[in-house]
Amino acid sequence: MKFSNREKVTLAAGSAAAAMITVAALMVSTASAAPVGELAPAFKENNTAGKEVQLSDFAGKTVVLEWTNNGCPFVQKHYNSTNMQKTQEAASKDGVIWISVISSKPGSQGYVSGAGADKLTKDRGAHPTHVLLDADGSMGRAYGAKTTPHMYVITPEGKIAYNGAIDSIQSNKVDDVPKATNYVTTALAALKAGKQPDPALTVPYGCDVKY
Repeated sequence: MKFSNREKVTLAAGSAAAAMITVAALMVSTASAAPVGELAPAFKENNTAGKEVQLSDFAGKTVVLEWTNNGCPFVQKHYNSTNMQKTQEAASKDGVIWISVISSKPGSQGYVSGAGADKLTKDRGAHPTHVLLDADGSMGRAYGAKTTPHMYVITPEGKIAYNGAIDSIQSNKVDDVPKATNYVTTALAALKAGKQPDPALTVPYGCDVKY
């Protein structure tokens, strides 16, 4: 079927409008559970050592939450490039609490035991303060975590400062890492300077969280 030039313009406009609606819907969905500027949902989960960890433990500290799944190619992109490790390390040196969260249910991609998670941390040279095992998905659902990775930055006052993607290029290609803006790094720098992160809300990308 051939289309006239006018029909092609109409189709292109329709596709662009549909894409904008989809992005807008994703933004609303991303923000719904953990809106920027609102108090972060409380949580209480066990870390890989079986110790209970809760958000209130870190009152007065900036906290980063990273949803992760070692089988996801988008997560692998950021670990194979060492982007995630470098971001973790820089944050930790600034006194930020970095919490990696595994919300994969038993039998699904990314599910690991505490010992398995510790081995991943060691093998990858990662630098989280804690790795939390959220096998029932309660923490992930409370935050509305959509993808791995999905990143949140929480202020020392316990409010959501950033919610969304780790960076600006939605791909699983390692070569794209140096070209992208690291939204977590920029959010942490803004908070350190006493400013609000910009952007504060983006659409996360990656594999679906395996609830």
